[in-house]
Amino acid sequence: MTVSQDPNQEISALKEELLRTQLAYRMATEMCQFKAGFLARISHELRSPLNSLIGLQQLILSDLCEDSAEEREFVAQANASAMRMVALLDAILNVARTEYGTNRLNIEPVQLARVLADVGELTRLQAVDRNLPLDIDKPDPEIYVLADSHWLKQVLMNLVDTPLKLMREGSVSVSIHLDQTAGYVHIQIEDKRPYSSWSEPIDLLKSAPKTDEKPNENSILSPGLTLLVNHTLLELMKGRLELLAVPSANEESNLTRIQCSIPLVTQ
Repeated sequence: MTVSQDPNQEISALKEELLRTQLAYRMATEMCQFKAGFLARISHELRSPLNSLIGLQQLILSDLCEDSAEEREFVAQANASAMRMVALLDAILNVARTEYGTNRLNIEPVQLARVLADVGELTRLQAVDRNLPLDIDKPDPEIYVLADSHWLKQVLMNLVDTPLKLMREGSVSVSIHLDQTAGYVHIQIEDKRPYSSWSEPIDLLKSAPKTDEKPNENSILSPGLTLLVNHTLLELMKGRLELLAVPSANEESNLTRIQCSIPLVTQ
């Protein structure tokens, strides 16, 4: 005898599935737009420190400084902008060299537990300083993935550290999900920020939405470009990065879920 499901439950399940599909489509569209606008994004990233550098130099050259102490302060600020621009270029060039084979990846079996332990050590202080809970799974020591240990650690550290820098409250968790059938390990980084926190205006000629968040001086790359760089690195390691959203009744309270999929070493 077959028991029919409650129609209300069926409708609720269909609505939830539709919402998940809509969110997945929006995420896939954003990722395509991220990749298509790579050069535009780089120029956008460089514009801020370059404009700051030019503006400070113009103040000095126009003799608008009140005294020598203020002039030295402006010179120091201009130097900081120049160094930020150099660091940004270095970060992008390192990825570009890796993508085009100048810097070769060392793909080998890597113990996932060791990588996550290192990521935890490198990001724990940031979480403590901002009073944000950070929970990282401890996977089975027998789980190995095919990856470049250095770049995998860098990708995961970026994806954990970025929300910690941007969040004022909430928590960040890292969980491990094995998919033996597909031959991948899925590493999910989840926090309580809306998924839109990772994206920026696709049309860079439009103004970014106003926010009360202060820009982070220590962040070399913006959240959007960070996502794109990590996406590229994972592809080079035969993995993939997906930006997912866990739907809820209130769209503004959707959770952000970043999923890194890495090839699993099978026995």
